[in-house]
Amino acid sequence: MSRKAIVTGGAGFIGSNLVELLVDREWEVLVVDDLSSGHVDHLTGARRRGIANIHVTGIGEPEVADVVERFAPDVIFHLAAQSKVRPSVEDPVHDAHVNVLGTVNLLEAARRAGTRKVCFASSGGAIYGGDVKLPAKETAAKSPESPYGISKKIVEDYFRWYSEVYGVEYTLLALANVYGPRQDPSLEGGVTAIFSLAMLEGRRPAIFGDGTQTRDFVYVEDVCDAFLRAADTADGMLLNIGSGVETSILHLYEVLAEITGYPTKPEFAPAKPGDVHRSVVDPSRAKKELGWEAWTALEEGLARTVEWYRSAG
Repeated sequence: MSRKAIVTGGAGFIGSNLVELLVDREWEVLVVDDLSSGHVDHLTGARRRGIANIHVTGIGEPEVADVVERFAPDVIFHLAAQSKVRPSVEDPVHDAHVNVLGTVNLLEAARRAGTRKVCFASSGGAIYGGDVKLPAKETAAKSPESPYGISKKIVEDYFRWYSEVYGVEYTLLALANVYGPRQDPSLEGGVTAIFSLAMLEGRRPAIFGDGTQTRDFVYVEDVCDAFLRAADTADGMLLNIGSGVETSILHLYEVLAEITGYPTKPEFAPAKPGDVHRSVVDPSRAKKELGWEAWTALEEGLARTVEWYRSAG
């Protein structure tokens, strides 16, 4: 008997890759997505290989309760979000409406439907803040520096409350900088997509700052594996999902230039205000609790990513 899952944001970058993994494991999947940034085309492969339907609506809409109750999922993978830092600063009300009220609306729907567990996409790059000791551990004090990070932090208490009062289990996955096929270059952390597309099109990408700033890059298939594992374990936990390795933006540029055969040195532009200089998470708890690691080496993941953009173009 197949298991049933709802994936919110399932037509997006990470979500659509997760849907493919689920249907390949013979789950029946319902995607809930307002298509504000996702694309139905991202689900073509999954729909050919298994049961993957889509209901187009936002997670904050009243109809979500009925959608969840009718489908009666065993697990909800909650990836839908307003996922950009700068728009959250410009419009914190909208950010809170989607990320806080939308999440509470979904948890209430899960309670009504008798859903066993919700696995949530948090942000390892936003919830800890810039002053955290690196690599950031889940036990670190959280001082988010944007409304986006604040919204991801706030909902942790709602998950705990729904678990304690109603028995809705949860696991929160604090994702590092996820990259891979289908990434939108306009998304936060989309530097891999930006560089890849520019190099393949013969345009000169810009590095904002001096290139020594670091990020923790983790391949999207590895992230989806973490979500799948979290469906059945690590209840009530926050887990960092990252490589645990700091990679400079300049090194990322150089690796992509070698893969694409791009011959030109980068252009440097002023650093963007508010960007943290270093970011890396400690994934050791995820290894202990999920048996998970970032299996894909950066060079391998980047080569796969470039090949996808090349074929998609």
